[in-house]
Amino acid sequence: MRNPRALWRDLGAKRFFGVQVLFLGTLSQFALAPLLWSFWLVPLGMPHPLASVVPGKALLALGVVFFAAELLNIGLSMLAVSRAGKRGLLGWVPTLHLYYPLAVAATYKGLLELFWKPFYWDKTAHGAFVPHGPERSG
Repeated sequence: MRNPRALWRDLGAKRFFGVQVLFLGTLSQFALAPLLWSFWLVPLGMPHPLASVVPGKALLALGVVFFAAELLNIGLSMLAVSRAGKRGLLGWVPTLHLYYPLAVAATYKGLLELFWKPFYWDKTAHGAFVPHGPERSG
């Protein structure tokens, strides 16, 4: 997306918009995950933080939609693993719930850096880097 016109030329309109939907869908999934998780407070006997702002039926509807989204997410993950011929990984699908909090933290970190340090690139170090050639012995 550094050069949207070039991406448009390379992908065409349909694929360009597909990339945008995939990107925004992924970003919004992780950015809104804490709201989804807040609905687990209700079965634990605690009031939902939005209960005083959102009418009861609307809050219930949100809870049902978010729970359905959770089930859909698990189902789609299981379908993807099965269709890829990796049925042995089906048992690992529930561990995605351990991955999501890490992805949420990374999303918020990235969003904060986007606003406070827009030109900062938080690169991951891969291997040893020797800036002036190999070390000489002796």
